[in-house]
Amino acid sequence: MLVSPLTALRLVHLRGTPQTPTDHDEPGSTVPRTPDPATGRVVIDAAEMSRTLTRMAHQVLEANHGARDLVVLGIPTRGVPLARRLAGLMADVEGHPVPVGQLDVTMYRDDLRTQPTRPVGRTVLPAEIDGAVVVLVDDVLYSGRTVVAALDALSDLGRPAAVRLAVLVDRGHRQVPVRADHVGKNLPTASHERVQVRLEEIDGVDDVTISRVLEGSRAEDSQAEGSR
Repeated sequence: MLVSPLTALRLVHLRGTPQTPTDHDEPGSTVPRTPDPATGRVVIDAAEMSRTLTRMAHQVLEANHGARDLVVLGIPTRGVPLARRLAGLMADVEGHPVPVGQLDVTMYRDDLRTQPTRPVGRTVLPAEIDGAVVVLVDDVLYSGRTVVAALDALSDLGRPAAVRLAVLVDRGHRQVPVRADHVGKNLPTASHERVQVRLEEIDGVDDVTISRVLEGSRAEDSQAEGSR
């Protein structure tokens, strides 16, 4: 169909200038940014983390019928601030402080022969653990080997009435028969993916991300994450 030059100008004016798709977020653009595999995608943001920890605190109290005899111990590194947050949330509900400390598992890990140079951290027991209900707190549950090390460390310090495990993220891929009692989020992952928890106290931000592990760094990530 032939159109006059004037009609063509009117059509261009009505339809506007064609837009070229882009993977960058420009002002006013509706095209989403392509996720960067190096930084990953956020699966838990600050608001959701706050809600998740609040729910977990209530679950711990409900399972224990209150805070009686509770001792909360964080597994370094990020399990420690998480333990403090959970203890603070439970204290708000119960109206009195909940003992909280940290449990270093360095010398109980089963990979000391392959990675012997590790800095030994501190263990801080805020109360007697004999007869107590100890809640171990960690950020990510992966192979389960760190939890086994924590149980070994705990057995050298006393005899709790019960030991329970609370984790912010369970990503699967267990290598030992370990199961968490309280889970913030079950996050099925592939072995080539990295789960990173960032906390305000350490990293300046609260979130959890999943990113793809690049081929050259898989061995390093396996050592860093594989024994959790």
